[in-house]
Amino acid sequence: MKSRIAFIILITIILSGRLLASVPIISSMDRAIIKNKLDKFSKERAIPMGDLVLKIGLDFLNTPYVGKTLDKSKEEKLVINLHQLDCTTFAENCLALARTVKGGKPSVEKFCSELEGIRYRGGKLDGYTSRLHYFSEWITDNENRHHVQSMAESMGGKVLSLNLYIMSKNPKEYPQLINDPATTAQIQTIEEKVSAQKFYYIPVNQFENIEGLVKDGDIVTLTTSIPGIDVSHVGILLKKDGRIHLLHASSSAMKVAVSNEPFAQYLTKSKKTTGIMIARPVE
Repeated sequence: MKSRIAFIILITIILSGRLLASVPIISSMDRAIIKNKLDKFSKERAIPMGDLVLKIGLDFLNTPYVGKTLDKSKEEKLVINLHQLDCTTFAENCLALARTVKGGKPSVEKFCSELEGIRYRGGKLDGYTSRLHYFSEWITDNENRHHVQSMAESMGGKVLSLNLYIMSKNPKEYPQLINDPATTAQIQTIEEKVSAQKFYYIPVNQFENIEGLVKDGDIVTLTTSIPGIDVSHVGILLKKDGRIHLLHASSSAMKVAVSNEPFAQYLTKSKKTTGIMIARPVE
């Protein structure tokens, strides 16, 4: 009898922890931003998903760039921060807002649910390792749940070979991995699984050949030759003056901005950029 009671208490603690983890961290400021954007863009619910993602993204222009906003505490929470963005959270928030609008009867709660569904493996927050830390896996996981469509292969891209290890080899750089070899080992297993998957990318020197296939609102990520990682930057593509440009949370501009140069030229700024992967938002 005592063992049964102890088991019930253990299960209750585990479930309580999961429920608490799923409670979003959201300020009154961010709640107001979400409501404002949902009210503003609900009128444009009928436009194509990519166009809606782009319009929402442009509405974030000049929002401050701040890195590592998801890693303020060791315990994994659904962090809601729309007043400070890095390149990945910018793309995630734009997609989540667009999906909330498209779903009808938009609300802050629905937005939080959409964001969790985009940010975490299988759409469920279950600790630090459930977050989609590598954007190559972010694309395939969100494609599996019909949030986006991976476009590189159909655009004539090449196979991208990955050897991911940056997180597991450098645990001291991640607050959640410091002095936690068990979680670090789980991350290493994920890295190995993702590295074994087949991905496609469009090399830098081929982008101009497929530029005409790009659509407004396409989410783009820059593949890199930096050892141990897959990508170095994320943004949203748009057509401007007859060319494709990049809308992104820029660490150099320290805000959300549109690149001055066409994207084909932007890609050549770093010799470590090898190409791109494109995730097209779908209805």
